[in-house]
Amino acid sequence: MTGLANLHVLVVDDNPNMRTIVSTMLRAVGIGRVSEAESGPQALSWLRQSSVDIAIVDFRMPPMDGVALTRHLRHDDDSPNPYLPVIMMTGHSERSRVTGARDAGVTEFVAKPVDSVSLFKRIEAVILRPRAFVRSGDYFGPDRRRLNAADYTGPFRRATDTEVVIDALP
Repeated sequence: MTGLANLHVLVVDDNPNMRTIVSTMLRAVGIGRVSEAESGPQALSWLRQSSVDIAIVDFRMPPMDGVALTRHLRHDDDSPNPYLPVIMMTGHSERSRVTGARDAGVTEFVAKPVDSVSLFKRIEAVILRPRAFVRSGDYFGPDRRRLNAADYTGPFRRATDTEVVIDALP
């Protein structure tokens, strides 16, 4: 993959050691600019001041966890970038937690302990295979359906679908 030197990635984690580990991994694969935030509010401040291409966010951190941060990015009127790709780092891989984060609008997941191969694959997915954003009654974020059949010509896939595809990126 080329062009990584032009990327700006924000790492958000309340654990300074984890921020250092992830930042080091990112720099090792050639990411040009890595910024760090220790909380959701600090991340929002960063995002309002600087253009960021990807946020890598911890699931659990006070006072605003990664799910709340993602919801804020996706839904609040004062969001600095509702389309920002969010990669959630989590040691909490229970289905209900992953589903909750996905429903908040998280783009990708990487499980802790994080390794550079898994992290790079998520970054690669965000860059090379971006998903269209959809808006429904209670959801805005990347399309949660991973499989898009090119030959599908029918109506919505479920009777309850009300989604409208907006666009891949702004």
